[in-house]
Amino acid sequence: MKLYSSDLDRMGMLSAQAMRSARLVVDSGMHVMGWTRQQPLDYMLEHTTEDPGSVASEIDRYIIWPGQATSYMIGMLEIRKAREDAKQRMGSRFDIKAFHDRVLEDGSVPLTYLASKIRVWSSH
Repeated sequence: MKLYSSDLDRMGMLSAQAMRSARLVVDSGMHVMGWTRQQPLDYMLEHTTEDPGSVASEIDRYIIWPGQATSYMIGMLEIRKAREDAKQRMGSRFDIKAFHDRVLEDGSVPLTYLASKIRVWSSH
């Protein structure tokens, strides 16, 4: 999609990926491993470029919403898979804008429904 036109843009993208990865670690650390509030704060400050205030806000959200980071990542991976499958089926007919229209048009839906919907859409 050529979204990153400079090294600085690419660094921003990599920083965002590091943040998403750290979210997975701290979500499971708190809710499976029993981490204290300070442990995920320290982890995120050490492994991301986020400032302490933003990190504290993230941690407080994950404390009260177990699995949020994990569910977001699963959704992202499933949408990527649906996109790749559609590209394979459609070849040169694949249109990224039309794909995103299909993904977003019904709002929040179960991933199994979305995968089926995209499969039907991309088969025509």
